[in-house]
Amino acid sequence: MARYTGSSWKKSRRLGFSTLETGQELQKRNYIPGQHGSAASRVKLSNYGLQLREKQRIRYLYNVSEKQFYLTFTKAQRMPGVTGTNFLILLESRLDNLVYRLGFARTRRGARQLVNHGHILVNGKKVDIPSYTCKPNDTIELKEASKNLKVVNEAMEVAGFYPKYLKLDKTNKKAVYLRLPERNELVDPETINEALVVEFYNR
Repeated sequence: MARYTGSSWKKSRRLGFSTLETGQELQKRNYIPGQHGSAASRVKLSNYGLQLREKQRIRYLYNVSEKQFYLTFTKAQRMPGVTGTNFLILLESRLDNLVYRLGFARTRRGARQLVNHGHILVNGKKVDIPSYTCKPNDTIELKEASKNLKVVNEAMEVAGFYPKYLKLDKTNKKAVYLRLPERNELVDPETINEALVVEFYNR
């Protein structure tokens, strides 16, 4: 399946989860999309249905294709430690996600576009692969000619929270990926259960 490019709001309502991490999609219409969405009661899901929904929630949250999602999971399986936690850390360490976390773009789609168009440098070298996995102590910055992009400045004006594993120099639009994030710094475990994804692929 190719990467989803449709309405993020409809997908969030379908999954009952804010894929944009703002909660705005569910504020006014907290029910599934469609003509009879408000009247339809949610069907009780089987174990497989719960596992599939959790996989889709995480996949759409990080905006990755099915193939990339699975390849990242297999990589997490080979790492020491808890597979589910390793999986989320790998997704969080993607270049497009870190560009989003730094506030250079309002959405992960916008961050992906910045990377694709060659606006981002990693350790002083242009990297235009959104799935590039950053490592601790990597430097991420906008290239000099892109530091005054209107879309970036507007995004940084409204950005608020910056993770502790990133150190940002807002003036120079340059940051350091200090360390791998811890599980409690990632997606709220009360809304996302990565263990269900492990069960889905191990079934």
